[in-house]
Amino acid sequence: MKLTLPAGNFRAYLFDCDGTVVDSMPLHYIAWKTTLAEYGCPFPEDLFYSWGGKPVDEIISTLNAMYSLQMPVEEVGVRKERMYFEMLPKLSAIAEVVEHIDDQHGRIPFAVVSGGRRNSVIRSLTTVGLLDRFQTIVGAEDYVNSKPAPDAFLLAAERLGVAPADCLVFEDTDLGIQAAAAAGMASVRVPSPLERAEALAAAGRL
Repeated sequence: MKLTLPAGNFRAYLFDCDGTVVDSMPLHYIAWKTTLAEYGCPFPEDLFYSWGGKPVDEIISTLNAMYSLQMPVEEVGVRKERMYFEMLPKLSAIAEVVEHIDDQHGRIPFAVVSGGRRNSVIRSLTTVGLLDRFQTIVGAEDYVNSKPAPDAFLLAAERLGVAPADCLVFEDTDLGIQAAAAAGMASVRVPSPLERAEALAAAGRL
């Protein structure tokens, strides 16, 4: 499945990490389900994907409010991330996105703009051999207002010294696409694992 980019002469690419550069969302969901089960906290898969881009601590706090729980936010977040790290050997990059990284690497600067913590982003990118492609990483520690607020993308553009209107955002979630629009940036949506599988299946039938 090829990604069709919007027209424009973009001077920087901004990438979400999970589900955009790396195919990590299924692994993150396993880590969430396993960790939250210890506290009797449900986390339906459709809700998990709709919250793509939310910081870990924000997810746990919101679940506490939804289900009247008192899960220790920091402790649950650390345990969830530790479980994800244990599954990193299974991680792969998303080829449709790497194609565009390879095409423009060395020509324009790149940033990763994630709802995840910086250490998680660094370990994921290191695992797939892409960490050195990015000039800066904006993680959950770097901003107050998470996606769909534009703050994280605007910070990345500032760090790269590129005007927001000259940036192209690669995102897999609705929250991320909304954040890019709020920042005045063009965007391209990266298909979900299910959509990519369906496209491959359809191509195999042709």
